[in-house]
Parts: sequence; C-alpha cells; structure tokens
Amino acid sequence: MRHMNNNHNTGSKVKDLEELAALLGQEQTKGKKVILCHGVFDLLHIGHIRYLERAKKLGDILVVTLTQDRYVNKGPHRPAFTESLRAEVLAALDCVDYVAVNKWPTAVETIKLLRPDIYAKGAEYKDNRTDEILSEAAAVESVGSQIEFIEDITSSSSHLINRHLEIFPEETRDYLKDFS
Repeated sequence: MRHMNNNHNTGSKVKDLEELAALLGQEQTKGKKVILCHGVFDLLHIGHIRYLERAKKLGDILVVTLTQDRYVNKGPHRPAFTESLRAEVLAALDCVDYVAVNKWPTAVETIKLLRPDIYAKGAEYKDNRTDEILSEAAAVESVGSQIEFIEDITSSSSHLINRHLEIFPEETRDYLKDFS
C-alpha cells in the first residue's frame, strides 16, 4: 500500500507537544513551512488520506494533532480507537511528518503553541462556522498564520462507524430505528 510507512518506527514521529513546538520552531528558522491538521481521526478513511496528502502539498512539514480520548464528543463508545492507536495509524502515513495528542478540548491552544504557517481544515468546515472553528480561526490569525480549507472527498468517521459498525445490541438498534 503506497501510503503506509514500512519501517514500523512510527513512534519516532509521535511527539510531545512541547518537544514538537521546539522542533518546529527550529525548522521554521531554516525556512521550512509547517502545516497543522487537527481532528479526532477515529476511523481513518480515504477522505482523511486525501485531506492529509493535499495539506502536505501546502508546505514542508505536516503535523497532525489528535483530540484526546476524554474530549472526543462523538457519541457512545467513542472514540472507537484509543488516542495512542489513532496516533500510530496517522504516523504510519508517509505524508505525515509528526503526530501529537492534543492536551485541550480544541486546537486553539495547540495552534498558539505550535505556530504553524498554515492550519488546514476539511472543506466541510468552510461554511459550517461553529464556535470551535471560529475560535481556531482567531488563534490562527493571532499567530500570523493562515487557514486553508482542503477540497476533496468529504466523509465522516462518525457516519461510517454509526452506519457500519454495530455498537448497540439488536434490541437497542431496533428501538432507536423505531424511535427515529
């Protein structure tokens, strides 16, 4: 598979946020352009892969930060995969240079700490301006960065998990189906 890193040393890509901030600062002084993507990435799919590949083309170093398990607010039994497993699978992608688990509920503090040149979000957020996205956009502006919206296949891990993975017993699914 062309997207998977074969060296199984994905742990070297997974960094602590403070360590990553220092490393990225050094790279930026050398003229390297840093792109930051942030999300849950619970069930990696083709939409995620294309989003990350396109984000990488915007600069030199692609950093992906993950929402901590305790802040994932996607419904019962979520995230389906722990933050360490989600970090490992993202680190296995060739286009991803570094991965870190976020310490806060949103990317706002992470943007301020890492100071990326570009903060890349999926196109589905361009017109869906939630308080979280507006706060992230303000953080991007505060550090002199820019936000880019990546156009490609839009698909939701939550939609895929809810549609294809059975997390409830049959009686509960029947009740929910009848209720809806």
